[in-house]
Amino acid sequence: MTLTMRAATLAAPGEIVVGHFPRPAPQAGDVLVRMEHASICGSDVHVVFDGFQRPEMVGRPGYPGHEGVGVVVESLDPAFAPGTPVLTVPPGAQGQCFAEFQVVPGTYLVPLPDGADLRRMLMAQQVGTTLFAMRRIGRPPGDVAVVIGAGSAGTYFVQHLRRAGYASVIVSDPNAQRLATAAALGATHPVLVPQESLEQTVHEVTGGQGADLVIEAAGYDDCRNAAIELVRWQGTVCFFGYPERAGLAPYPSFLAFRRCVTIAWINGAQAEPELLSFREAVQLIDDRTIEVDHCLERMLPLEQAADALDLARRAGGGATKVGIDIAS
Repeated sequence: MTLTMRAATLAAPGEIVVGHFPRPAPQAGDVLVRMEHASICGSDVHVVFDGFQRPEMVGRPGYPGHEGVGVVVESLDPAFAPGTPVLTVPPGAQGQCFAEFQVVPGTYLVPLPDGADLRRMLMAQQVGTTLFAMRRIGRPPGDVAVVIGAGSAGTYFVQHLRRAGYASVIVSDPNAQRLATAAALGATHPVLVPQESLEQTVHEVTGGQGADLVIEAAGYDDCRNAAIELVRWQGTVCFFGYPERAGLAPYPSFLAFRRCVTIAWINGAQAEPELLSFREAVQLIDDRTIEVDHCLERMLPLEQAADALDLARRAGGGATKVGIDIAS
């Protein structure tokens, strides 16, 4: 008898459906994980609605989810015994987290502490990617940092920047609820755009010199352009947000040249040796050095996966992040 499972999948561009599918079986080096919770990444929204899907993955159960937690039920990797709680961090193009069961190569799993709250540990995937970004850029000198976007990644960057010693952390977002959350987590200058001017705030805080570091965490071309306009001469810009389009995009290259800007594009945390940033994220969440509870307020059941993706597309309706409860 073929075992089945419930799963959501991208049936066609813009169309998420939930149904029953054959339960996958692990091959050599793989681990079968019973998924408990999954979270929606901004890249998932682009995949579902904006044409970034991999054609060969359309219709695969659980695609495109790649932020998940669960418990090992069968393992062909000696590093993971059945019963082990794990964070699943498959590359986005391979993710199948929106399903009751998922086969994941052991190389994309991080063991979780016994007794850990799996809902909170779910956030270690994105926290890990932001830690990976901070490793890439190091600690640029100065006292003023800007974060464009107060979604989940933006609020994690706020916490990293305050821990790194930046005295002023300016954060912009068009949603007042998200900005209030960012302020509670350490943002010193929340800016409600477009009603308030981010450029004017940076000018006032820096005496017209520009920010030492600007992190773009929203994923829009105009935000990346603004990052170049806000940074000081020989400052650093971190492009963390997912590209808005697959082709060419407008870019203020001459201004970046004139300001001698250091620019880092962030991708590939899953390829980091030993998944170091994800492992660090687990520890920081476990000891509550990094706060994540604000990202757990909007969780929908698996049967409402289409609604969850649509809500994430609308910036969570003010919620910092949208997740999916699979086990429920």
